[in-house]
Amino acid sequence: MPSRLQSKLKDNIVVVPKIQRQISPLLFSMLFAATLAGCSKPAEKVEDIRPVRVIKLASNDIDVNAEFSGEVRARVESRLGFRVGGKIVARKVDVGTLVKHGQVLMQLDPQDLKLSQAQALAGLRAAETNRDLAKAELQRYQELRSKSFVSQAVLDAKESTYKAAQANVDASQAGYRGQSNQAGYAALVSDVDGVVTSVDAEVGQVVTPGTPVVRVAKSGEKEIVIGLPEDKVETLRRVQDVQVRLWADPKKLVAGKIREISPVADPATRTYTVKVSIPDSLAEAKLGMTAVVQFASKTATPQIKVPLTALFYEKSTTSVWVVEGGAVKLVPVSIAGAAGNELVLGSGVKAGQTVVTAGVNLLKPGQKVKILGEDLPVAAGAAK
Repeated sequence: MPSRLQSKLKDNIVVVPKIQRQISPLLFSMLFAATLAGCSKPAEKVEDIRPVRVIKLASNDIDVNAEFSGEVRARVESRLGFRVGGKIVARKVDVGTLVKHGQVLMQLDPQDLKLSQAQALAGLRAAETNRDLAKAELQRYQELRSKSFVSQAVLDAKESTYKAAQANVDASQAGYRGQSNQAGYAALVSDVDGVVTSVDAEVGQVVTPGTPVVRVAKSGEKEIVIGLPEDKVETLRRVQDVQVRLWADPKKLVAGKIREISPVADPATRTYTVKVSIPDSLAEAKLGMTAVVQFASKTATPQIKVPLTALFYEKSTTSVWVVEGGAVKLVPVSIAGAAGNELVLGSGVKAGQTVVTAGVNLLKPGQKVKILGEDLPVAAGAAK
């Protein structure tokens, strides 16, 4: 090659000796480089090998197999508050206190309520006095009427006065009973046997009627509260095989039952709250413990499932790319149904084949591919 290059350069210098002497060093270098490029060999064509992600198909009868963690809670949990407003002067319980039905939890200042009760009682006494006077006067006029000393119209007026006085007594009695109840509401009592799970007010705080100040969890039935993503709600709603285990004792499994599924997603987590009842045999389940709820169901016949990204659509045909010998081939398939974010294939492929799940639109028949990752992921739902 050097002798050949020198020959060409010599010829050029002989043909144009005058021009060569006028060529600048930079232009001469460019001419030398161009001559070298003309003598180089053409670049070899590199075979196009595309990296792809794949799964190995598996046939099994597992339809649903999912687990979600949650919290143990009491089925009935009351947020108790005073039925009247006032200033808290005493707190009788702490968080974790076991309480009985009727036990006093908190106390309001009863002075104003007692004064109102005394006022209502005084009104009742005044109404009773007016009624007794009206009754005595009615009796006297009845005797006078029997002797024709007064007219019937006068007697009717006295009867009306007595009835009005009796009505005032009835109204005063109702008012007095209401004020007596109000005075009794100064003491907040538990309406169930249970345990105090939260105290939301302290002594000295002024509260309005109905403000929750103590939370009491009723003793007895417990449940597991979990959150389901929106794409799993309808699938798991139909599952009958529900198992529950505590994180503190993962070896013990008990049967659970879906009791309630919220129709509205939680605004913070965007999940749907699900409550799963647990039997009394799980006595070691304490409030606030972490628990795992497992959902499982099987199909009548084994199925092969692939993700949506594995499908390749061409005209009216649905196919998948099957990897064989480091290359891909297009295999038409039929879709038998959907299972969440996966599709159930009815025909076209069989268990054990390797199918491309990413990059399907960039492949062509017979193209060489490189599988990303040494271990092939198994199709979702495969038996372990």
